[in-house]
Amino acid sequence: MKYVLLFVDTEKFANDLQAMGPAERERAYDRVGAWFADHADKLRGGSKLQSPETATTVRLDRGEPAIIDGPFVEGKEVVSGYAEIEVSDLDEALRMVKSWPGCPVARRMPRTRTRSSSFSKSLPSSSASILVIESIEK
Repeated sequence: MKYVLLFVDTEKFANDLQAMGPAERERAYDRVGAWFADHADKLRGGSKLQSPETATTVRLDRGEPAIIDGPFVEGKEVVSGYAEIEVSDLDEALRMVKSWPGCPVARRMPRTRTRSSSFSKSLPSSSASILVIESIEK
């Protein structure tokens, strides 16, 4: 089964990361690098995303797409990256996610297929479900 892991950061997480000293921050990044190395055989793709300030938003305005440049993030959480994994089942995916060094909360978002618009019909179908990895406040 394929899953997409969405790495979600909060403003508090970003502030905590910035507050770390260089050595502590490097250890944190080393743990993340080790996690990716340990699971390399299950990774099928992924990327870190640029900051929200670089975003372009497309919204439907009375049925017409409106393109907006700029930092228009309306939530306290930001998807900072993603990884596509292929594992035997959900239990294996959850074991993998639970070993994420950021002590995640994992939520499963089942794949949905919307057929209500011509836009959604033009998108390629995916066989992946989504697991969201959130940084939690301690």
